[in-house]
Amino acid sequence: MSTGSISIRAVSDASDRARLIEIVNETTPDDPTSLEALTWSDETYPGTTRLLADLDGTPVGVATAGRIHVYPADHEAFWATIAVRPIGRRRGIGTQLLVAVSEHARAAGKTALYVPVSEARPDGIEFLRNRGFHELERSKTVRLDLAGVLPPPIEPPAGIELRTLAEAPELVGGVHAVALEAIADIPGGETAMAAGDLAEFQARDVDRPGIPPEAFFIALDRASGRVVGYASLIMKAGSSTTAWHDMTAVLRSWRRQGIAGALKRALIGWAVANGLVALESGNDEDNAPMRAVNARLGYQPLPDRLTMRGPLFDGIMTR
Repeated sequence: MSTGSISIRAVSDASDRARLIEIVNETTPDDPTSLEALTWSDETYPGTTRLLADLDGTPVGVATAGRIHVYPADHEAFWATIAVRPIGRRRGIGTQLLVAVSEHARAAGKTALYVPVSEARPDGIEFLRNRGFHELERSKTVRLDLAGVLPPPIEPPAGIELRTLAEAPELVGGVHAVALEAIADIPGGETAMAAGDLAEFQARDVDRPGIPPEAFFIALDRASGRVVGYASLIMKAGSSTTAWHDMTAVLRSWRRQGIAGALKRALIGWAVANGLVALESGNDEDNAPMRAVNARLGYQPLPDRLTMRGPLFDGIMTR
């Protein structure tokens, strides 16, 4: 097959960003993006590179590379994504994009890339395996369709009160204290994830566009007033009817008492009351407690999401 004329260039203006969003949403509809999401990312975590691949002058592929949000800035790897329209596949475009993001990562002092893929697209997994990548993490992804669902009784444990961030924004410091403990406990990866300081946590997990403060529930111990857990939703990029469970967290000493389930039921109730059609969630395959909570609430499996780890690629295939 003729490769045609291929060029790789940086995203440079609004038109380029629109083409990038279009290609991402067409090729990975389960993991869409939006202009709002790109703007937030660039403002909060500067230094991300975004690339377009043109075939005979028409954009057919995209790639990004930048900091992994849940690791410190000096982490050895960059997060990267690569997507190519069917018309552009098997022409070397994906390989050229992988080389380009590898060069960006190398210039930033990184030695590896983490790339997300879905089991729904096995050709993407094979593409990465052929270039030295291996499976690092596997997230069991699930979905709860809300058609006909009634708001479930929240039923928090005795002594626990649920409030929303909209009602009590002053509790964000206590929420951060829970995150410092809970995010480090998330299974998967090579090193523990990090919540970051309060400013970073608030920018990433509280004030981020798409996280409604009314859908950010906080569990309080009535006796002490201490924040012992929280759970939040983030609207899927470009959607007003589907949300993703952004985080469900409980302090270690308060786990296995029903707090996580109560928080999730509160979120389901909010979603039903606000006309959402579905909620989605993903947990590492080793996170049995949270996966059990999802199963009890009726969430149904979707294709797994994998994080593939690999070396910076110089164009030489490994098999």
